[in-house]
Amino acid sequence: MTARILVVDDDVDLRRLLTRQLERRGFETVAAGSAEEASDALANAGIDAVLTDVSMRGMGGIEFCKRVAAMGTGIPVLMLTAYGSMETAVEALRAGASDFITKPVDVEVLVFGLERALERRRLHEEVRRLREAVPVHARNRDPIGESDVMRRAFDTLQRVAGTDVSVLVTGASGTGKEVAARFVHEQSARRSGPFVAVNCSALPDALLESELFGHRRGAFTGAATDREGLVVGAHGGTLFLDEIGELPRELQPKLLRALQERRVRPVGSDAEVDVDVRLVTATNRDLDQLVAEGAFREDLFYRINVVSVRLPALAARGNDTLLLAQHFVGIHAARMNKRVRGLSPPVAAALLAYAWPGNVRELGNCIERAVALTEHEELTLADLPPRVLGDEPASVLPTAESTEELPPLAEVERRYVLRVFDACGGSASRTAQVLGVDRKTLYRRLEQYRKTNGGRAGAD
Repeated sequence: MTARILVVDDDVDLRRLLTRQLERRGFETVAAGSAEEASDALANAGIDAVLTDVSMRGMGGIEFCKRVAAMGTGIPVLMLTAYGSMETAVEALRAGASDFITKPVDVEVLVFGLERALERRRLHEEVRRLREAVPVHARNRDPIGESDVMRRAFDTLQRVAGTDVSVLVTGASGTGKEVAARFVHEQSARRSGPFVAVNCSALPDALLESELFGHRRGAFTGAATDREGLVVGAHGGTLFLDEIGELPRELQPKLLRALQERRVRPVGSDAEVDVDVRLVTATNRDLDQLVAEGAFREDLFYRINVVSVRLPALAARGNDTLLLAQHFVGIHAARMNKRVRGLSPPVAAALLAYAWPGNVRELGNCIERAVALTEHEELTLADLPPRVLGDEPASVLPTAESTEELPPLAEVERRYVLRVFDACGGSASRTAQVLGVDRKTLYRRLEQYRKTNGGRAGAD
């Protein structure tokens, strides 16, 4: 949607120039010649951001900025001033301004500042919404996710949950396959029965048969007592076999027979035991390829693959990353007895920019670390692991044993500029002051970093 900008200035010519320039850049504008007139527009015109002069007749820009901040709407305010002093900048920022722009106005700088302010507001709103949404998900025991790909996946799972058909959940490691299996169980008529999860890759082949199907006393060395096995333990409920692609070839016929006959034979026994289980399996491997290679039985593949659902990588789930992060904040803050409410907008932007090769599992570990380290009610960039920030080296000035490992000067400069930018809370004005450059130069560099580093430089 097109953002609507309220332009407030008692200079008619400048006001018209600014509105015309902004409209050429795709913004909608509402013009006001005074703070009093602008107050009416704020109440009725659906304003997304405010651009106001500092010096105006009647109520000045600083006081007007305080009034906007007091409304609690989160509408960002950018200040126009002919005076580039630090005193003016500090006063504007204390009043709640997002940034200040010096006259004569450079349109590129203005548009860049507006876009950043609007993105910050969007992230603020998203973080606030997530704080309200996560308890609802937890209360309803719903999966955490609102993206289209996850809605489609869990819609399929919900539709088959009421049946007893076998379900195969596929996806990369860490995408939440066990969560999906538990969802099927909780939505089924078997929800009051047991949910038994077995990782087929976690046990030695020699023990896996006994763990799954049980054994009788004396069946092998160390079998001092009878054991019923995990398949029987899931009787009346759901059996979840994770990493089914790792199931040894010699055990696959026995599992197939157990599924078809609903009976298992413990190791060392001549008698069979009746079982009634619903099977859900999961894998991050290509079972079709394993079948083609002869490593996985074709008949077992078709038996477990009645309904197949693939879970997407976290990077493909958009704002689900923030919803999950807020969920993990609640879990770990409660466990650590820390007063941490959620994410700051800069953290939200960094989480969205990162690729998450470890998917939801990596995100959970990242948030656990951040909650443990933070000293604030909202997580800050300093709480995140360096890899998430795209800033893996621990120092701006790296050390290395050989010259080949040393980065070029441009890369060292980039790291330093971004570190100062983060330390200044994303304020371009304060960053430029610390670096000793004008804001136009800083904006050019940030835009260059953004284009060459996948959006990281612009995160705020």
